[in-house]
Amino acid sequence: MDKVKVAVIGPGNIGTDLMYKILRSSNLEMGMMAGIVESEGIKRAAALGVPVSTGGVSAVVACKDILIAFDATSAAAHIKYNSPALRQAGIMSIDLTPAALGPYCVPSVNLSSLQEEPDINMVTCGGQATIPIVYAISRVAGAAYAEIVSCISSKSAGPGTRANMDEFTETTAKGLEKVGGADHGKAIIILNPAEPPLMMTNTITVRVKDPSVGLERIQQSIQEIVSEIAAYVPGYRLRVPPIMEDDKVTVINQVQGQGDFLPVYSGNLDIINAAAVTAAERIAGIMLSGKGEKVCLTQK
Repeated sequence: MDKVKVAVIGPGNIGTDLMYKILRSSNLEMGMMAGIVESEGIKRAAALGVPVSTGGVSAVVACKDILIAFDATSAAAHIKYNSPALRQAGIMSIDLTPAALGPYCVPSVNLSSLQEEPDINMVTCGGQATIPIVYAISRVAGAAYAEIVSCISSKSAGPGTRANMDEFTETTAKGLEKVGGADHGKAIIILNPAEPPLMMTNTITVRVKDPSVGLERIQQSIQEIVSEIAAYVPGYRLRVPPIMEDDKVTVINQVQGQGDFLPVYSGNLDIINAAAVTAAERIAGIMLSGKGEKVCLTQK
């Protein structure tokens, strides 16, 4: 087995961008693009030689050599149909919806502890961009409180994003706590209608428990995590380096997309897709190494 076959469920913009990222992967192979209607995304995948189906998750589980599936549909579909079917078939699920049935996954922070989970959730775009910074601060100085303000272009916020604004803030806040290590978290999202569209920008503010650690050590920890993220999201960078006032640390970062299918200003969509593919690649690497082909496939 040279590559691990994967499926993308949901051939919309997110699913299509995932497909392009997977097609250039060294250890992932597009085994199927699945939807429920004959859409432009299905036609686009077929034109690229990718196996397609309008049978949804049923078609994926019927394909015995698919080991990982990306769910880019909806929270309702993931909960009611996709997750149960994939779990029953022993196919690992990487969930890009707000369903959050499985544990939150932020590759630069906690992927190594999730490699035997059958269903992992990619939090939110804002979570992928900000949780690592909170974690970087927390691991050296503690984090009593973390607040993030995620500003994205209105044009990169589709119907799904707009319909799930409450879920975004709630899920991201929980991620700041559960993965980032903050005692309390708060998340705010702003849709910016500026023309030309602006890149995704995130302001992260953390009240640290031990300010005596000093700014230099905090800066070092943040730069380490930024370098890790930039390895799979090339457009991820600090826009304003850490600033410390008493016990408050403020950081501003920016995310530019890779332009695989979505516009470069859609860094919010690019980062969650890039994180999902990175998680799959690392897990596929374990499968391909022969250290356990059934990793992540155990039914729980």
